[in-house]
Amino acid sequence: MHMADGFISPAVGCTMWAASAAITTLCARKVRQEKEMRLVPLMGVLGAFIFACQMLNFTIPGTGSSGHLGGGLILAVLLGPYAGFLVMAAILTVQALFFADGGLLALGCNIFNMGFFSCLVAYPFIYRPLAGTKTGTGRITLASVIAAVIGLQMGAFSVVLETTASGISALPFAQFVELMLPIHLAIGAVEGLATAAVVIFISKAQPSLLRPADLETGTVKKASWTVLGIFAVAALLCGAALSWFASAYPDGLEWSVAGVTGSEETRLAEPSPLHRNLETVQEATAIMPDYAFPADDGANTAETEASSSIVNPETSMAGVLGSAIIAALIFAAGFLFGRKPHSHCSR
Repeated sequence: MHMADGFISPAVGCTMWAASAAITTLCARKVRQEKEMRLVPLMGVLGAFIFACQMLNFTIPGTGSSGHLGGGLILAVLLGPYAGFLVMAAILTVQALFFADGGLLALGCNIFNMGFFSCLVAYPFIYRPLAGTKTGTGRITLASVIAAVIGLQMGAFSVVLETTASGISALPFAQFVELMLPIHLAIGAVEGLATAAVVIFISKAQPSLLRPADLETGTVKKASWTVLGIFAVAALLCGAALSWFASAYPDGLEWSVAGVTGSEETRLAEPSPLHRNLETVQEATAIMPDYAFPADDGANTAETEASSSIVNPETSMAGVLGSAIIAALIFAAGFLFGRKPHSHCSR
């Protein structure tokens, strides 16, 4: 559900940038006020894990489309809504800047659509009431599936609204909605089951890590070295090897756009100066566009050899590199913002 800049007008893009920046600032303040900096190690490894999981597109049978784990609900359940949103914002920013996955103008939209609805709406208002205070497998699964489906439906509908409000692409509202919501219903169901699997694992491995019923006064627990290690290994495994098996079908957004326009991409006939400038910035910052090294005209032989094998070193490197960047960014932010101000001795 990563939107490209071709869907978004400068007015809508800047508005959503402002909204996402405001939410990010609020979440950062909340995390610091609640003294949740002890969660930074888990935030780092979970960010790396979700980044790697987002590379694993799965085929949706009978549609010719694919989906991937968003991960916002997992982050909110294990980290709380505010820290979860911050990690999702970091993931999407790294994807846009270093891997050209999603546009820079559309980054505010993507953070809002994939972070706000899952972390700050679906988790507190749907998942928590349904899951209750107990950690039964059935309740966790039910709560995860319903919350993931509703959160993803709200995000998908928001994509349609932002695109329609921009008015720069040939995507009629009604037809776009008819394609976007059903395909993301299927993706949401898979995401819910994946979320339930992760939460159930945590409920067995370290039950104290699950968020307390009282978010304001409950004690935040530190993740054990075992849990941190398992997520770190899972991130490396997903990014370095399982990503080779990702579905080649277009994702839900691309599939919906193709169903309306006949093309998976929306390109502007006359891009605005802001579109062009941000595209130039992204070309300069993207070290591995689309999770591969920039195309080289003289690399045809290597590409032919690579196409005969499922092993893809470039994909592996992108998965490992992206996971490492996410973890390092979160650790650095935690160190900088978690430091206590120097106290002055009283006279």
